[in-house]
Amino acid sequence: GGDVSMATRSDAGHFDASTEAWRHWDEDGEVPASCAKCHSDDGLGQFAHEGVNTSAEISSGMTCYTCHDHNDWPARYAFSDVTMPSGMVVSFGEEATDANLCLNCHQGRSSKATVDGMIASESYGFSNIHYFPAGATLFGTDAQGWYEFDGKEYAGQFMHTTGFATCIECHDTHNLEPKFEACAGCHGSDDVDSYRMATAGDFDGDGDADEGLAGEIETMVEALYAAMQANAGDIVYESHSYPYFFTDLNADGVATPDEANYGNKYGNWTPELMRAAFNFQAAQKDPGAYSHNGKYVIQVLYDSLDSLGAAGGMTRP
Repeated sequence: GGDVSMATRSDAGHFDASTEAWRHWDEDGEVPASCAKCHSDDGLGQFAHEGVNTSAEISSGMTCYTCHDHNDWPARYAFSDVTMPSGMVVSFGEEATDANLCLNCHQGRSSKATVDGMIASESYGFSNIHYFPAGATLFGTDAQGWYEFDGKEYAGQFMHTTGFATCIECHDTHNLEPKFEACAGCHGSDDVDSYRMATAGDFDGDGDADEGLAGEIETMVEALYAAMQANAGDIVYESHSYPYFFTDLNADGVATPDEANYGNKYGNWTPELMRAAFNFQAAQKDPGAYSHNGKYVIQVLYDSLDSLGAAGGMTRP
């Protein structure tokens, strides 16, 4: 046999069948209808044709037919617009149906409307935005995917610049990697963490007005977690364990293995904590939030901090 020391069994991006996104339902025997649109190989096609999803067979990643219509090969399924979890309808434009296609799954599963509905009905608890809600971030207040505070104004769709304004213009269609080398053409570097708005200041109040938006947001997210812990007194977060927020039994501020389990899920929710936790989770689950719509993200994080009395020294763009 040949040298396989550098080989991998994991495919790129959407096609990596070993990931939790495809293996989560192995013990169940099927993917439920509420998950099938994005977590089965033909779920998006069924949604495109029927407008609804039924339960589906377990898949090993996407196939070509997930996005390409096998009845009209090689055409992709065309969406002129997409309805977000908030009920708001967004679009990159009727001619940008390929990018709109991405929004069907990269939109999150809950929104400001979800949290407001829970608070109105006094069903206090944590609402999870879900993984990689990049579309909700990019469209900002046009999608209201993150929690926006009443009476505040927020940035809308991040337009960036011609040729770099949609999912497929910035990411490789199949392996999903950002096109870093293309970014360098204007930014002078492929270090996207260093990018910032041309007229930006020191938003997070750490005295560094030259760091990238990623750094500004990172500091604000850390401050928000600290503010939530100060507000609640007994809450800890673990990003890999559902439902993510747990009771801090030993009061050490860290989610230990005996704490990060469903039976110990955090339960002392207040409206203020629910709003803050929603945006904290959104920042965790969209690791590219600073590039998808940095101004919007900083606005919602600032307002989350402000709601907990912890925005001192920071600046809202």
